[in-house]
Order: sequence, then structure tokens, then C-alpha cells
Amino acid sequence: MLGLAFTPNYTMENNIINILKDRILVLDGAMGTMIQRYKLEEEDFRNEALKNHSHPLKGNNDLLSITKPEIIKEIHAKYYEAGADIAETNTFSGTTIAQADYGLEHLVYDLNYQSAKIAREVAEEFTKREPNKPRFVAGAIGPTNRTCSISPDVNDPGYRATSYDELVTAYKQQAKALIDGGVDILLVETIFDTLNAKAALFAIEEVFDEIGKELPIMVSGTITDASGRTLTGQTTEAFLISVSHVPLLSIGLNCALGAKELRPYLQVLSKESEFLISAHPNAGLPNEFGQYDETPEQMAAQIEVFLKEGLINIIGGCCGTTPPHIKAIAEVAAKYQPRVANQLSILA
Repeated sequence: MLGLAFTPNYTMENNIINILKDRILVLDGAMGTMIQRYKLEEEDFRNEALKNHSHPLKGNNDLLSITKPEIIKEIHAKYYEAGADIAETNTFSGTTIAQADYGLEHLVYDLNYQSAKIAREVAEEFTKREPNKPRFVAGAIGPTNRTCSISPDVNDPGYRATSYDELVTAYKQQAKALIDGGVDILLVETIFDTLNAKAALFAIEEVFDEIGKELPIMVSGTITDASGRTLTGQTTEAFLISVSHVPLLSIGLNCALGAKELRPYLQVLSKESEFLISAHPNAGLPNEFGQYDETPEQMAAQIEVFLKEGLINIIGGCCGTTPPHIKAIAEVAAKYQPRVANQLSILA
């Protein structure tokens, strides 16, 4: 068994820790899938300050927290209404590294702060409405669009598009803004390169030291194909070992695969980890048009298999999932007890 390096001293209320002892918590579904339904155009991603911005901005979904906050608020509300306990902020690409593609590095703090603030407001509305079901906000920290471990140039295998130090700097700015905006949890997700994730975790711990408080940290990796490895070649167990020096709230898997395909790798995590286990799979595998065809009922039935096996503490959806998917998942999750952690001190 892998042990915790130390027991976190969270200064937030321990509500979420207590709830996790009693039931499976539900994470929300895909933000991008929902945004696509609004059929937004270039002008929707611009406000007066960005009216003459030189780069195309359509597709920069994080920016909508500033230019169309009412849409992001509505999406969060739909997921909470469907039964989600935790909503992810609209910040998957909220780093200077990712925003450089749009020439918006200067907006990164505001993007993250406003995204967290929007989600916080909706969470508080629903918590006030249903005090027996408090809602939480997870600050979504994506992998960036660059990898620290692999060269993007096949002719120059030693080249790297970013460095560890650059990643740490970018992640520190994002984490600080999310915390300032009021998140309850930090979620380092869709990890295809564990070195990127280690930079994010190092950055988060530096922020904790600087501000004098800690929040729970969730980590979620991505198994990219049937080999059971991440893009950079790690097995599930190797990925777990690589990040277990940090006292995590949970470790899990998301994206790339549907629930059926994710199950064997969740079994590995559940067996080997002393952390809680999370999963937010895609709605099946994409079809030839890149669309996800798995219905809410089909997805919930597949997820129920590993709920029956006692593998899960936090469950949700990734690409292709919508509020009906989360509603079906929440209904099936309510029937089962959470995974019993392996001597996990965080729940002691």
C-alpha cells in the first residue's frame, strides 16, 4: 500500500470530507459539450475590451466566463439541478501557456477568478435551496496544450515546447486565482503527462504555503488507449506512484475512454491507492464524426458495474455527457455505498 506523506490541515470546512464518508459524490458533466449547444459565434467571445483583439477567439470557452457569464452560470445550474454535488469551473485552458494561442495571457487571472466566482454563486444558491445537499466547486486545472515529457517535433526528440519551471509559474497563477474566486477543491485533470501534473501539484503546494491555507486536491489522469497507459507511456499504477507524494483527496481517471473501457484501470487504482477514487468517463467512445452516442441510461448501466464492485467515491462525466447523463448517474450512485478507503487518514 502507498502511504500519505502527511495529513493535510485543511482550513476549509470539513463538510465534504464528512459527506464522503457516507455517500458517493457526483461530479458534473462536460462543459464543452454544453457550450456547443449554444452555437456561439466569434462575437460571443468578444466584449468591448476585446472588440479589436487581433487573434480569433471563437472556441476559447474559458473566455465565456467574462463575455457570456450568464451561459456558464446556466450550465452550472443545469448540472446541479441534475444532481451534481460538485461543479468544475470553466477553466480547463486557464493558464498563460494555453491562452497564448489566443494572445490572452494578460486575462488569465481574471478568467480563473470570474469562473470560480460564477460557480461559487450558483453553488451557494443551490445549497441555500437544499441545505441537506451542499454543493461544492472544484477549480478545474487542465493539462495545458504542451507536454514537458515528449517532443512535438519527430525530427528533434530532445526538443520541448515548454519547461517544468514555465509550467509551475503558469499553474501557480491559475491556482491562486481559483482560490481567490472561492473554490472548495482543486482538480488537476485529464493528465496525459505526469510531469505536467507534478508541476501543477508543486505549484499548488507553493500557493498553499504562501497563502497559509490548504484545499483538498483531486488528481485525474487519462488512459489514452487499450494499452492502459497515459500518452507519455505510464501504466495506471506508475501514474499513481508518481503523484502519491502529495496528500490527495482523490485520484482517478477521466476522458479518452468510456465507462466500460475505464473499469480495469479503476480496479488497479482502487486496489493500490489509499486515496479516494474518482472517475468521470466519456459518454462512450466517439463515432466517426467525433460525436458521443451513449445514452444516459447506457452510461449509467456501465457505471453501475463498478459501483457494485465498490470502486468509487466520486463519479461524474466527461466528453459527451450532459445533465441527463449526470441525472442518470446520480440516481444509480445513490443506491450504493462509497468505496472504503485503504487505511486512509484523511477520513479518520
